[in-house]
Amino acid sequence: MEYKFEKLTDKIFVCASTDHRFGTDAFLLADFSQYRAKDKACDLGTGCGIIPLIMQKKMPPQVTYAVDIQKGAIEQLCLGLEKSETTGIVPICADLKELWEGAPLGQLDLVTCNPPYKVNNAGFQSIITAQKIARHEILCTIDDVCAAAQKLLKFGGRLCVCNRPERLSDVVFAMKNHDIEPKRLRFVSKNPDEAPWLFLIEGKKGSKPFMKVEPQLYIRSENGFTDELQRIYDTGKEEL
Repeated sequence: MEYKFEKLTDKIFVCASTDHRFGTDAFLLADFSQYRAKDKACDLGTGCGIIPLIMQKKMPPQVTYAVDIQKGAIEQLCLGLEKSETTGIVPICADLKELWEGAPLGQLDLVTCNPPYKVNNAGFQSIITAQKIARHEILCTIDDVCAAAQKLLKFGGRLCVCNRPERLSDVVFAMKNHDIEPKRLRFVSKNPDEAPWLFLIEGKKGSKPFMKVEPQLYIRSENGFTDELQRIYDTGKEEL
C-alpha cells in the first residue's frame, strides 16, 4: 500500500491512500458540525481520520473517538497521528452497529459521520473493497449510523452527517426513527446555476420538531473558490 501524507498545518498530517482518502465534503462537515473545545465527540466511519484531524486545527474537542470497522483505515489514522501533534484523538477499530467495549454510551456531545452515499447494489461499484465500503451501504446503513449515534449521544447531543440530496428523506427518517430530531439543514452547490450535490444536516437527540434551513453554500465563483469555501478549506497554520 502506498501512502501519502497530506499537510493540514505545520503540525497536522493526514495519511491518505487509494483505499482511504478524503474530499471537500469532509471539510464541509467538520465546519458544519460547529464542534467546541468542551465537546466529547465521535466520528463514525472515520476512514483515514480526516474529520478528527481537521478538528485539531483550532480548539479541538477534549476527546474525539475515531471509529472505523476497517483495520487498514485505523492503521492509516495511527500513521497520521504519529507524524502529527494532536490531542485527544482515540482510534477505535470497531463495528458501529455493535460499538466497542467501554464505549461512552449516553455521554457524547457530538457525533459526526460522512456515511456511504449509495444504497448497496446501486450505481457503479468500485472493484476495490475499501472503496465499496466507503461508497455503498455494504457494512452499515444510515439507519445503523443513527442507531449508533442515539446510543452514544447524551440528551441534547448532536449528530451531523452529509449525504447526497436524493438520500435526504432516508436520512431524516432514520434520524427521527432513533429520537434524533433534524434541526439544521444546508445544501451545497457548485455554483448558483447548478442543483445541490450535497446536503449537511444536524439532528439533536430528544429535541422537539423545528428545522432551520440555512442559506445555500456555493463552492465556486467567477474567481475560483468562494470566500466561504476558502475559509472552510483553508489549510492555515493555526497553532494547537
